[in-house]
Amino acid sequence: MTSPILVTGGTGTLGRLVVARLRDAGRDVRVLSRSARVAPAGVELVNGDLTTGEGIDAAVDGVDVIVHCAGGPKGDDDKARHLVRAASKASSPHLVYISVVGADRVPVVGRIDRAMFGYFASKRAAELVVAGSGLPFTTLRATQFHELILIVARAMAKRPVIPAPAGFRFQPIDADEVAARLVELALGRPAGLVPDLGGPRIYPLTDLIRSYLQATGKRRPIVRVRMPGGAAAAIRNGSNLTPDRAVGRTTWEEFLADRLASSPTAPATGPRRLPEE
Repeated sequence: MTSPILVTGGTGTLGRLVVARLRDAGRDVRVLSRSARVAPAGVELVNGDLTTGEGIDAAVDGVDVIVHCAGGPKGDDDKARHLVRAASKASSPHLVYISVVGADRVPVVGRIDRAMFGYFASKRAAELVVAGSGLPFTTLRATQFHELILIVARAMAKRPVIPAPAGFRFQPIDADEVAARLVELALGRPAGLVPDLGGPRIYPLTDLIRSYLQATGKRRPIVRVRMPGGAAAAIRNGSNLTPDRAVGRTTWEEFLADRLASSPTAPATGPRRLPEE
């Protein structure tokens, strides 16, 4: 009988897909969650909090692989430390960590950088904790998920005029494709930092917003705004992109068509625009 694989953040966008794929591969799965009370069929649930370390010792007990999907805009290094500390006292399992493309290239220094792009610094700090843990590890960096771009587009579309950061480009990827790669890595040998995983196409942010507006039949003018700070400059320079690793298959347009299949179609003329500066 094989040991269970622990998935942190196993009820989130990525984690639940990882759990499903691990189950399909015939592996026993344990999920660490702060709030879930009912586990999916065939999955063991352990309640714990990576922010405080509560319950983590029990979660890592007896596992041979941990897929660390839990994260947020800040504090990922503390979560990683609590996880590493508990894992090091247990059986030193293979730790598989999901990070973000650009974690080592997007500088987060000033207040504006921290407010807008703290996610990159948080992921980089956790990467260093994992790499320096002494545990066998694998770290995968992926570009932003389609779901995140959709959340951003929905929020921006609520404004009567949409201020879009000038020069920003993104390479969105399907979360299930990232889950498939994480499961492949989890079932393999520790490999350290592996090649990036990026979506099939790179889009200006304004194009992503326009396609969402068209798909939902909304009309909003878009005005480009130049963002200050070193992190914004790095994004304009493409530090969040991985054009040489555009290995994803599902495009943003395909994701939108699937997710918004029941939404009204946009008029043929498309969304109204103001002059962009």
